Amino acid sequence: MSLINRKTLAGAIGFAILLGGATGAQAQDPIVIKFSHVVANDTPKGEGAQMLQKLVKERLGDKVKIEVYPNSSLYDDTKGLNALLTGDVQLLAPSMAKLGEYSPSVQLMDLPFLFDDMNAVTRFEQGPGGKQILESMQDHDILGLAYWHNGMRQLTADKPLIEPRDARGLKLRVEPSDVLAAQIKELHAIPRKMAFGEVYQGMQTGVIDGQGGNTWSNIYTQKWNEVQSDMTESNNGVLDYMLITNAKFWNGLPDDVRTTLNEIIAEVTTSVNEKADQLNEEAKQSIASSGTTKIHELTPEQVKAWRDAMAPVIDEFRDEIGSDLIDAAQQSNNAN
Repeated sequence: MSLINRKTLAGAIGFAILLGGATGAQAQDPIVIKFSHVVANDTPKGEGAQMLQKLVKERLGDKVKIEVYPNSSLYDDTKGLNALLTGDVQLLAPSMAKLGEYSPSVQLMDLPFLFDDMNAVTRFEQGPGGKQILESMQDHDILGLAYWHNGMRQLTADKPLIEPRDARGLKLRVEPSDVLAAQIKELHAIPRKMAFGEVYQGMQTGVIDGQGGNTWSNIYTQKWNEVQSDMTESNNGVLDYMLITNAKFWNGLPDDVRTTLNEIIAEVTTSVNEKADQLNEEAKQSIASSGTTKIHELTPEQVKAWRDAMAPVIDEFRDEIGSDLIDAAQQSNNAN
């Protein structure tokens, strides 16, 4: 073999080794999963995201890397959904009010006074109806992985809201949900759909007079109590999150990775849901002790008045959501 041929052969072998090494290194690159959300770290969702990140690092090592972006630092709630569909993020946990356009059945969770407490919510979500809703958006490449509790919704405003007529004419922020907007209209108030991160400034500047229901922990961590004089312990609905992913991305993961991630998510979900009540109670006490907002507790008769005022919304959306799901949700209020 000539010297030139030997050099050519040696060069080809060297290039092949380098190429193989590069391919091997590339194959070992971690699967990066970006998790974008809009709330603070010290909320049920915020703590859940951090726990998910920690357990994935412990159990999957260099295979998978979770990057968490809280407080709308990467995307707000609207842009986040678009980013999920285009593959720019892989995990979101939006309130279910933001998902109605992808499946009518998801709107169930926005109905007023549907659940008596969070135990009833859990019973429904763990049953057939809950699973049906998780899987209802796959035509849009959205797959629900779990439900994360946040808590019951409470009203706030720049005036006391004791009876439904007190809300008349007020501009109240709601999430982008036709069901939530319909509730506000039943009070003869004006619904204002507004991104979560814009609410504080909206309250501060008078663009809105209050909001139609959010949890103690969200209200406190977003400091809404600093710009709202009154708060009503109304429990007028549930605010739960759905942990969602892009279905094509999720189904394309290696089987062992997907299995481990599902196991971790189940563990995190249990922790989030157990701790949500504690975080909300702590936030409630912090709001009360801050002295910035007067908290109004309603009598059973006053609660019934609010329930009756919003009740037409359930019938308005019954056909769209499905009577079977609504009936199952209402039956979850019976523990036995």
